[in-house]
Amino acid sequence: MADARVERRLAAIMAGDIVGYSRLMGIDEEGTLRQLKAHRKELIDPKITEHRGRIVKTTGDGMLVEFVSVVDAVRYAVDIQRGMAERNANVAADRRIEFRIGINVGDIISDENDIYGDGVNVAARLEALAEPGGISVSRNVHDQVRDKLSFGFEDLGEQTVKNIARPIGVHRVSLLEAAPLAAQSAAEASKFETASSNRPSIAVLSFANMSGDQEQEYFADGISEDLITVLSKLRWFFVIARNSSFTYKGAAVDVKRVARELGVRYVLEGSVRKGGNRVRITAQLIDAATNNHIWADRYDGDLTDIFELQDEITKKVVAAIEPKLLEAEGMRSQNRSPEDIGAWDMVMQANSLFWRLTKDEGEAAIAMLRRAVERYPNYAPAHSMLAFMLLVSGYAAWTLSELEPQVRQAETLATRATTLDDSDPWAHLALGYVAGSAIPTLHRSEPELRCRSRLFWLGPCA
Repeated sequence: MADARVERRLAAIMAGDIVGYSRLMGIDEEGTLRQLKAHRKELIDPKITEHRGRIVKTTGDGMLVEFVSVVDAVRYAVDIQRGMAERNANVAADRRIEFRIGINVGDIISDENDIYGDGVNVAARLEALAEPGGISVSRNVHDQVRDKLSFGFEDLGEQTVKNIARPIGVHRVSLLEAAPLAAQSAAEASKFETASSNRPSIAVLSFANMSGDQEQEYFADGISEDLITVLSKLRWFFVIARNSSFTYKGAAVDVKRVARELGVRYVLEGSVRKGGNRVRITAQLIDAATNNHIWADRYDGDLTDIFELQDEITKKVVAAIEPKLLEAEGMRSQNRSPEDIGAWDMVMQANSLFWRLTKDEGEAAIAMLRRAVERYPNYAPAHSMLAFMLLVSGYAAWTLSELEPQVRQAETLATRATTLDDSDPWAHLALGYVAGSAIPTLHRSEPELRCRSRLFWLGPCA
């Protein structure tokens, strides 16, 4: 009789082990077991369910867990190590239960609810290489999650381990958020990270081809790729790379799951439908936290010149969603307390206040941006928006007596913003106003200035 077929599959495997378990049991056997049961009930097991894991087996001091997604496996490990650090905060050092965790993704053999193979063995070896309270992952894991998660990784190079024929590429996971600019000095990176950590992120999913015509697949993908490219040029948003967002191509999409796995706040999705030589493109922008549609629209076009149509649709979609995203961010920032507000939220709150175009709210917006510039001296948007608002407030005749010093301040702020980020559009816009129209007005009479203010906003004076 032929041998039974061996069941193999690809899986993300997490191996965990309690540091110094025998020592802890020797000190206080009952107390250690009581603590361990509490950790399992209150933290470890609920998090496994939350991240779609399955406990394969447990030993006295260890655990083997299988996950459907490698992203879920890493998120789970980070949640556990952070949670244990909090739970151990008031526990004596010699009585703390701490874990080492190793994660690998690879081929496994499944047999009677247990799993075997190199994928499992490597995870166990990675766990042994981890520090107490730390997480070690294989290079395969790192390569699959590095663009999807905001955690930092330290490359530990190739490691030779027991009973594994080849060296293993190992990375250590940082429990802190990754610094956005590795080339900066540690101090500068820290300032930039604090300022930019709330910058909104967006994923553009591959547009669905609804035509049943496989030749139109390239057109649908082209629209999505063009949107990613153009959105990435907007300084307000962090856009997820194509290689990450296109992993959901062809799948039934759960927006909340996509947002959680990619670490984004907003998702843009859409479809393409062809009829004869005409094409209809629909797009919708979704707030992943609430699952609410922020914006949706449709566009019709002629396929005579495909590239011209792609460019036209891309420009229209980006022009439509940028203000909607800023509006959504402004609303979100209003709910943040003063003690829990970063540079991005300060800019968004100021932006929301200023464009109500009243003197009091304009002054409040400018005051908020002055605080942002003082608190975050290396954050370009705070400088550029303050420069622009100072100029507009002068033209709006809110602060005519202070117009000349405000123009000088605006020039200094905008110049500083271009030094920090030469692609900041608001900085160049402010410098354009300074060079082209602000300076000649400085010696005009107040009635003339008020008339120029009306010209700026409403049209010719009566």
